[in-house]
Amino acid sequence: MPILVQKFGGSSVADAACIKRVAGIAVNAKKKGYQVVVVVSAMGDTTDKLINLSKEITNKPNAREYDLLVSTGEQISIPLVAMAIQSLGEKSISQTGLQVGIMTEDRHGKARITEIKTDKLKKYLKEGNIVIVAGFQGISEVTGEITTLGRGGSDTTAMALAVALGAERCDIYTDVDGVFTTNPDTVNEASKLKTISYEEMLELASLGAAVLHPRSVEIAKNYEMPMRVRSSFKPEDEGTLVQGVEKMELNNPVSGVALDESQARIAIAGVPDKPGIAATVFETLAKKNISVDMIIQSTSKDGTNEIAFTVDKENIEDAKVVSAEIAKEINATDVTVDVNIAKVSIVGAGMIGRPGIAAAMFKALADNKINIQMISTSEIKVSCVVESKDGDKAVKAIHKVFELDKVSKEKQKV
Repeated sequence: MPILVQKFGGSSVADAACIKRVAGIAVNAKKKGYQVVVVVSAMGDTTDKLINLSKEITNKPNAREYDLLVSTGEQISIPLVAMAIQSLGEKSISQTGLQVGIMTEDRHGKARITEIKTDKLKKYLKEGNIVIVAGFQGISEVTGEITTLGRGGSDTTAMALAVALGAERCDIYTDVDGVFTTNPDTVNEASKLKTISYEEMLELASLGAAVLHPRSVEIAKNYEMPMRVRSSFKPEDEGTLVQGVEKMELNNPVSGVALDESQARIAIAGVPDKPGIAATVFETLAKKNISVDMIIQSTSKDGTNEIAFTVDKENIEDAKVVSAEIAKEINATDVTVDVNIAKVSIVGAGMIGRPGIAAAMFKALADNKINIQMISTSEIKVSCVVESKDGDKAVKAIHKVFELDKVSKEKQKV
């Protein structure tokens, strides 16, 4: 029998009624001939409540204790879903990350999965169980301690399980109908995509589209595992299929517009213009586990350079301290920080080989009097940093200029 992995986010298991709906979806899949593995997140905003509670205790919680705390949310969800399935007359068993054998590297907070021991899972499936697995968590292969995979990690759990089990597909159920050309809360005319490539989805997820965790898409792409983004509130809707670009019919050069308001800009001014300086700056940041996104270097009239880069706001305090230390070390003159920025990006596999796409984006921003501070590009992406106050306006202007409100579902053949 083919295996289907289903993942349900916090909003999909927010209360008893939602949990019963999830149970019905899983049971229907089993009746269609699938062996079913269900991955669930914590109920509603449980994880946020646990995090806020920890902040009331201390601003710097111990990493081990923090993971132990936030992993408890999923441990509430899984037995409730199993009970709901059992009440429908089907066999079901719940499993924590530890019980099911999800092994990770020895790192708290953002651990990566190294191995999934599938013997127990396969045994339970063979016995006719719908297996309910706690998302977001695993166990260190070195210490045996509970670890977590980072926010959104349940997506990663589901996709890793799908690959390990050789599943037919992984369905990610959420509170939206699928993947849209942009956030429908920002642009009312946003269109739901019937299909999108791994490459496009990975870029959109990395650029702030919250519908999927980037690591889950990366795993899907690497192992060519088909995935669907679906609504748990409209289970009859097929949602959006994420698949290889070679299977797609590319009609529009741009598939989506993303807005990321989670970054801040740091600029180091008066940087001596000599070889090795940039290497020193970014090697030092890397050693402090500070990830950098966009980078731009410009030359001043006095012959010195300015090196500007963006980092996550959650790392801004550490980044400021490290940048000040770097500036002193390389004899730079100043460090400035701007948290009032937003990154707006266009993504599309159809951009490859089509000139004028970036120019159209820049003109749309210019026509709306939006100043561009930084630019970065790849084959299927163009990103611009603008003032945070212009973020929503930028998304609306770009969405309109590429006519993404007119995306034809009939042309997006699956």
